[in-house]
Amino acid sequence: MSYSFDPDLIELPIGHHIGGDFVPAQGEVPIYRPSDNVIVADCPVADVDLIDRAVQAAKTALRQSEWGGCQPRDRTRALQRWADLIEADAKVLGQFESVPSTRPIAQIKNGDIAVTAEQIRFFAEMADKEGSLLAPTRDDQMGWVASEPYGVVGAIIPWNFPISMAGWKLAPALAAGNAVVLKPSEMTPFSALRMAELAVKAGIPEGLINIVQGNGEITGNALTGHPEVAKLSFTGSTAAGKAIMGNIARTGMKPMTLELGGKSPQVVFADADLKMTAQAIATSILANSGQACVAGSRVIVAVELAEALTAQLQVLLAGINPGPTWDEATTFGPIISEKQLKRVDGLVQESIAVGATALCGGNRLDRTGCFYMPTILTDVSDKSPAVTEEIFGPVLTIQTFSSEEEALQLADHATYGLAAGIFTRDLSRALRVVNKLEAGTVWVNRYGRSRDHILPTGGYKSSGIGKDLGREAYHANRRSKSVLIDI
Repeated sequence: MSYSFDPDLIELPIGHHIGGDFVPAQGEVPIYRPSDNVIVADCPVADVDLIDRAVQAAKTALRQSEWGGCQPRDRTRALQRWADLIEADAKVLGQFESVPSTRPIAQIKNGDIAVTAEQIRFFAEMADKEGSLLAPTRDDQMGWVASEPYGVVGAIIPWNFPISMAGWKLAPALAAGNAVVLKPSEMTPFSALRMAELAVKAGIPEGLINIVQGNGEITGNALTGHPEVAKLSFTGSTAAGKAIMGNIARTGMKPMTLELGGKSPQVVFADADLKMTAQAIATSILANSGQACVAGSRVIVAVELAEALTAQLQVLLAGINPGPTWDEATTFGPIISEKQLKRVDGLVQESIAVGATALCGGNRLDRTGCFYMPTILTDVSDKSPAVTEEIFGPVLTIQTFSSEEEALQLADHATYGLAAGIFTRDLSRALRVVNKLEAGTVWVNRYGRSRDHILPTGGYKSSGIGKDLGREAYHANRRSKSVLIDI
């Protein structure tokens, strides 16, 4: 059966999900299909009052359901049923996501949905496998460190992987015994509503997942600044993360997890497997058209291998099959908006103006929609905008090195430290470089995450605070209490 569909036949929900119910609302912010620049709907903007309504619904749900204090295995079972329903609903959920997003329908159904279901099951199984710690004290005392949920967790997710990002935030928070008020991007608001609806069907108590739509200025500030939101989790740009930190500092302190921007290097040594390396680099920058925080956009290659690697990359980047996100044959999707496309092109042209050479690409694709050509820039310096700025598009820069020390110098970025890649057959060299790279994730002879959800993700420097995925994400949604009793 074909995954392709007619986007004009899809009825998209316009509203919020609060207290277990869909809440219709008047749209205010235009939502475009980046595949053809057609406006499909208007996104509502939740104000302070509606955010408070969602938070109170979350508090009520926690109290009435005793979700945080129930037998942990009950949370496990409910979350597993939710994962099953998400997989079974792949057709509708995938359509809701692909229409306004950059994600081709085949990649959503075969990748994003399946991986998100796996992640939910991973965190579901953690609910009854983490306990408090008995602390060593004197014989006439008893001490322990108790673990408990925060209560209401606020979450804000970006537009580039809406289903996956919702899973990242919702699954560990719910498994840890919390309720969540989640704001998706105003550009891709629909799939989160569907996931909340499926959660209620799975038996997760009504009100534990609340979806509020809106922009950052009004809705985001209201959510991050709400005094009864006990903890905040955000994935997005470094600039937005700084704004959130500032708002929290002004409105009341609370812990936060921030996964922010990146400008990740891929360091290729002369002994690397050329074919495998080229394929890994090409796949990483073509995935979601380069619109990923971990995109390995800076290729740093040994001078003796640079020409051969660049030649193979040009061939691989030319093999794209661009098309609308609702066509199952599409492998290369659009940039999220005309504004973002102009930003991508602006940074490319600015880099060319100060000396860079475009070996391929360097322009938008000649077709309807927000499509940009895969681009390779050489002759770039450390000061080039293409090297210093997070482009968030299918743009690679090529820099060369003559020594391991020089490679490390080029790999180090003044601002970001989210991820990095190393390609070499020398195990000793790989381990040396891993230890010296300032990045929260380092991949060796590959580039990109696996389905091993035990491995956390998060950055150094201005790439973030804390971790998503792994045990760290579960623990980030619980707080500890020290107890000491004289016997």
